[in-house]
Amino acid sequence: MVQKVLVACTFITALTVGLSLLAWAHKVNLFAYAEGGTVYVESYFPDGSPVVQGNLRVTDAKGTPVFEGKTDAQGKAQFAVPAEKSDLTIELNASMGHRVVFTLKKNDM
Repeated sequence: MVQKVLVACTFITALTVGLSLLAWAHKVNLFAYAEGGTVYVESYFPDGSPVVQGNLRVTDAKGTPVFEGKTDAQGKAQFAVPAEKSDLTIELNASMGHRVVFTLKKNDM
């Protein structure tokens, strides 16, 4: 009986660790900030490598598209701060299920 419980606990632990690693494998990091009328976006994978040619889509608080483009070879992109400032939702799709959403608050622009 004790052996069955030990086997079950080992299986559950292995499954939990395995699923956690799978989720980590699809993680993308994104940071955005505004300075001097420009929004700067930086993106990278957990190993530090840049997201090259990632698809960026930026919308305002009403869901209206503000910017669409791609990250460069360093995982960066930039665009002008919209004339009507509002919270911006920045979505990055880096292929193969790698996706991240970041909100740049109106007060940070």
